[in-house]
Amino acid sequence: MGRLMHAYFRHRYAALFYVLILTIGVGPLLVALDIDRNWLRIILEISLFAAVFGFTSTRHSQLLRLLLIVGLAGRLAALVLEHRGLAMATQPVVIGLALVATVGALLYALRAPEVGVEHVYAALDAYILAGVFWGMLHFEVEHAWPGSYVASGVALPEFPLRTAIYFSFVTLATLGYGDIIPKTEVARGITVVEAIAGQLYLAVLIARLVSNATAAVVREENETR
Repeated sequence: MGRLMHAYFRHRYAALFYVLILTIGVGPLLVALDIDRNWLRIILEISLFAAVFGFTSTRHSQLLRLLLIVGLAGRLAALVLEHRGLAMATQPVVIGLALVATVGALLYALRAPEVGVEHVYAALDAYILAGVFWGMLHFEVEHAWPGSYVASGVALPEFPLRTAIYFSFVTLATLGYGDIIPKTEVARGITVVEAIAGQLYLAVLIARLVSNATAAVVREENETR
């Protein structure tokens, strides 16, 4: 068990990357096969909890983990009891968790004195987690103000989490398909901020990783002289 945990902590961001990719990529196929649609939310939330639990152990991280255990217990109770009120009450915990996981992965990647494989995976995870975080925000906005997102000017008959995440990544990557568009001011504001954040992330990340990699090469050359 100890070896398994050690291996997980050494490669946690690599494992998280493949879990997230499979979850988001296979989701539409399982929906088309009419398989239980709640599985996407469950796996994503478990991945978020695992991402935060993988943080380096400190006094602050231990407190965070304790809060996560309480939040996870509430989410599981809401799922088992099918309690809508409890599910809505614990939803902010999940959104906050997505934000913490995103920031944690980003800091791990950017603060590395030398760029390794795990740091690259952390940078990729931060991008994917950001898309999930914004997707959850879009999802909550639509449910708080129905009709915030429309298709061809017509309100969507439903706006499940998988659709919100799809719209989030289309926005984050500035693809601009136009099949779903924000209609209300709140939805437009969130969409604009996400699009800007996506572009700034790529610019800053590439610059920082290249800088760290160059510095590492220079240090190695100086040591060999």
